[in-house]
Amino acid sequence: MKTITKIVATSAAVVALFFSTNVNAQSSQKLGIGLNVGIPTTEGYSFAIGGDLRYQFDIDKQLSIPVTAGYTNFKVKDFDASFGVIPVKAGVKYFFNDSGAGAYGLAELGAGFGTNKGSGTSFVYSPAIGYSWSNGLDLAAKYEGYSNNGSIGYAGIRLAYGFSL
Repeated sequence: MKTITKIVATSAAVVALFFSTNVNAQSSQKLGIGLNVGIPTTEGYSFAIGGDLRYQFDIDKQLSIPVTAGYTNFKVKDFDASFGVIPVKAGVKYFFNDSGAGAYGLAELGAGFGTNKGSGTSFVYSPAIGYSWSNGLDLAAKYEGYSNNGSIGYAGIRLAYGFSL
């Protein structure tokens, strides 16, 4: 299956999930845009940078279901080359207090679609801890790993701004 077909199929599944979710009066939805930067944990790479969009469905003040899609680029050391991946992830975000802001833990899983010829699709996992302010700013320390006949990953930060829908 071609990469573009996988991206379209995954996107369609995510949209179907959003529309089939039964939203009650106490639930809220948010959309965020983030910048990710980090240091690869795999030999041979010097820098990772990317951006993402995150849709967040709040179950209650402490528990949310985020769905994230974006692009990450890994710069190859000592060469004018890079490796790109499009991660599509879903997970669970838990705030440690009941205000809907403050410190949180996040765990996401999904698929990473390589943009370089022959790179294929990877399993993506991304744990994070962060802090979300009530004005929409969000800062997190994260690890993001990709596994496909070997692995690549990075430790970094995500700076984001979110707004209610």
